[in-house]
Amino acid sequence: MAYSFNIPYSKNKLRLMRKFVTDVLHEHHVSDIETNMMVLAVDEVCANIIIHGQPSNLEDNVKITIKVDQDRVCFEIVDQGAAFDILKYSEPIIGDLIKMKQKGGVGIMLVKKIMDEIEFQSGPKQNILRLCKNVEFEK
Repeated sequence: MAYSFNIPYSKNKLRLMRKFVTDVLHEHHVSDIETNMMVLAVDEVCANIIIHGQPSNLEDNVKITIKVDQDRVCFEIVDQGAAFDILKYSEPIIGDLIKMKQKGGVGIMLVKKIMDEIEFQSGPKQNILRLCKNVEFEK
């Protein structure tokens, strides 16, 4: 089953996306812990798209599609902003971030640790990021 949601390029709308993801996952009896982890991962990706993506048309939206299968949940996140290939991201050294008192820089690392599968495609007009997590649904 698939569910879709469009979010404007506005940080103020991220809470609506988090509620959408939470509601879909709870509807399918995903545990609170796994729900919270996936919400964190999707929120991080969407926040980065909104903050750094800079679409040419501010009327564009970020489209999130959730597909729930027998033993996994997949998110497809489509945007029209600047491409960022999450797969080419190299993780920071946490000790260095602490020494430099740097804020941020660990969100993508969290996404890569939370999700079991990540795919990225970039074309001339859109970027597609797929995040999948294997789950055990509660009865």
